[in-house]
Amino acid sequence: MEKKSINSQNAPQPSGGYAQAIEIQEATRTLYISGQIPVDNEGNVPKSFEEQARLAWNNIGHQLEAAGMSFDNLVKHTTFLADRQYCESNSKVRQEILGNRETTLTVIIADIYDPAWLLEIEAIAMSN
Repeated sequence: MEKKSINSQNAPQPSGGYAQAIEIQEATRTLYISGQIPVDNEGNVPKSFEEQARLAWNNIGHQLEAAGMSFDNLVKHTTFLADRQYCESNSKVRQEILGNRETTLTVIIADIYDPAWLLEIEAIAMSN
């Protein structure tokens, strides 16, 4: 699979380690990951936003691993935040987890299903 970032000079440039568009060539598998929540296997929800974000990303990692993929295969993710106050922390944790990997992304401020959850993240991954 070949993954290419596309950032048109005729549109706003991305900031913070993502691409405006991703072109995928020669992919034969697509994995759609439902919204992953900040809950561990025992049903615990961390108190801080950053701990919740790391746990939600960890849960995405587990789904990728179960499909024989990794964060390298991630092409798109949508993060639902409970409040705008978490925007900066969300970006920080995302960059910590993904490193130099570029994906497309959308961040939505929403009323989350469970009031204890401060975010939820869904994702799409592809591989050959």
